[in-house]
Formats: sequence, structure tokens, C-alpha cells
Amino acid sequence: MDRREVLKSVARGAVGSALAAVSTGETWAKSARAGASATKAKISTTPFLETRDRVRLFYKTWGTGEPILFVHSWAVNADLWQYQMIHFADQGLRCIAYDQRGHGRSSDPGNGYDYDTLSDDLATVIEQLDLHGVTLVGHSLGCGVIARYLTRLGPRRITRVALVAPTLPFMLKTADNPHGVDKSALDQLRGAWCKDFPKWLADNARPFFTLETSQGMVQWGISMCHQASLKALIDCNRADTETDFRDELPRITVPTLIIHGDKDVSAPVDFTARRTAQLIPGSRLIVYEGAPHGLMLTHVDRLNADLLAFMKGPGLPTASTDTELQPKTRDTHRSRKKSGESNVIQSSRCPGALYQRN
Repeated sequence: MDRREVLKSVARGAVGSALAAVSTGETWAKSARAGASATKAKISTTPFLETRDRVRLFYKTWGTGEPILFVHSWAVNADLWQYQMIHFADQGLRCIAYDQRGHGRSSDPGNGYDYDTLSDDLATVIEQLDLHGVTLVGHSLGCGVIARYLTRLGPRRITRVALVAPTLPFMLKTADNPHGVDKSALDQLRGAWCKDFPKWLADNARPFFTLETSQGMVQWGISMCHQASLKALIDCNRADTETDFRDELPRITVPTLIIHGDKDVSAPVDFTARRTAQLIPGSRLIVYEGAPHGLMLTHVDRLNADLLAFMKGPGLPTASTDTELQPKTRDTHRSRKKSGESNVIQSSRCPGALYQRN
């Protein structure tokens, strides 16, 4: 091999190393297409599943046993859950996570970034992998995907649900939701993303984590967001902030655990998790002291322990502190001003987007 060929080889290696996820995805995609023509296996053995509208969803599965399926939040991808998946796989559970459309390694079709379609994508994963007795775990936007799946398609394959830092039940300011986020503020935020999303991420990532979180972890989180389609980011944010789940949540009948941090500036606990818990009959809310929105990365051990207890125990966990059983339906958020709480909410669509409520 002459010097020119050596240099070409080194260059190709450097590019391949930097873009490992992309190049691997392309290789897998070719394998998936080739495999589809050769066999009609019931359960896919490639890292992609295809939806009815021909969108390819990247997924990964670790371990064997009772299935636990993770649904990630806005802008990130399935890798968000790796610190839970590695733990649960060692506990005899089958862990599955997938990239939602327009995120990570999945297709970017330019449409379908609404909760109905996203819940259909979740159904694709469940059905094509032939999952039964599933525990669903969602974060932020992913909690809405799970809620819409249950209310549209039913709980036949689902055993229990865990909602981690949900943005439910409704974020937008309206006449009957007066403490929500002004639509003009959301439009302004999305306008900023359309001009310089990487800068916005760099400026606003830190509140997703804690002060003790390493800069390496913060940068890793930012790198996931860089893999998302801007079209998906805009449309998913619009769906997340403008979809009202208040009438849907009381129809959820499976055991539901809600976990939220009291330092979540992206989705303040009183505006989101407490209201959600009161709307889902028999649900239990666990509040983590000092935890931010990205608690699956900052409070790994505690979250893993609570989720495992939820799956292995006879019912909802009772050993963890700061737990609240929520059988009522009263909306405590309407009394927030009387309690003297701050009138500031930060968007959960990505770390640290600040809004001021009127």
C-alpha cells in the first residue's frame, strides 16, 4: 500500500470513529433491508423496526426475562437509559429502548411528530418484538407517548407504567390552565432553535443535571441532542406543550409509579407530577430531594432501586421515602400562588429553557 493509500485509510478511520453511530446505523440499515427480502421472521433480528408509514426505528435490547421498555424524552435517544438498562439486564430482565422518529438513529420522515403517531410507533415496537407483560418507563415527552398509547390502544400487553419527570398533564397557558406557559414564549423559544440550536443547548444544558454532574456527562447529553432532527425538535415541542392530557389520565388503569425531582426547573413538580398523580387513580408519586429533570443520570442508584422494587414487588413501592399515594383528583396547582411558590417554569423540552408565567 503506497503512502497515498495509507493516508486515505487513516482518514477514513478517523471519520468512522467520529461518526460511529451514523456509519453503524447505515450498515445495519443495509443489513435490515437485505434480511427483509430473505425472511419474514416474526421477531426482528436487526436493530431496526419498520412502522406502517415506512419509518425505521432503531432499537436495542439487552438481557432476557420480563420485558421493560424505555421511552426517551425530547431531543435525546435510547442511550439516555443505558444506566438503567445495564443494571436491569443483570437482574434478569429484558431491557428494550428505541429512538423515536426524528431522533438518534431512527428515520427522519419530516412528519408524524404528534402523540398519536408517536404512540403508534411505540405500538410497533411492542407488537413487532411480540412483547407481553411489559413495564413501560418514560421520561418527560416519553410519558405523554405512554399515556396516549394506553388511552388509544389499551393496556392489554402492559403490566405497569413508570413516569419519570413527566411534563403531563398540560403545559400551555389557557383560560382553564392559567399558570401554564405563554404560547408567545414557546414560539420565541422555537425561533431561537431555528437560528442556532447548538448554542442554545450549550447555554442551557446544565440545569438538566446537578452541580456535581461531571462536565463529561453534560457534554455526552448535549451530543445526543445534536443527533435529533430540527423538524422533529420543533414539532415534538409543539405537541408536548400544546397537548392537554387532563381528560385522558383518569382513564389509565394499570399500576402507575411517578418519580420526580423537587429541583426540576424544566418541569416543576407541583405543576406536573403532583397534578399527574392526582389524575391517575391509585398512582404513587415519589419525590426525590435535590433531583433535577435528568434524574436517570444524576440519581441512578435510587431510580434503579425504586423501579426494580416496582417491578419485583406485589404492588407500588412503599420503602422509598418521600412517597405520596394519590387517589384524589383535586388539582393542587390551582393553589400554588397561595403557597408563595415561584412563578417561574422552565421547559422540559430540553434542559433549562426559561419562561416567566404571568
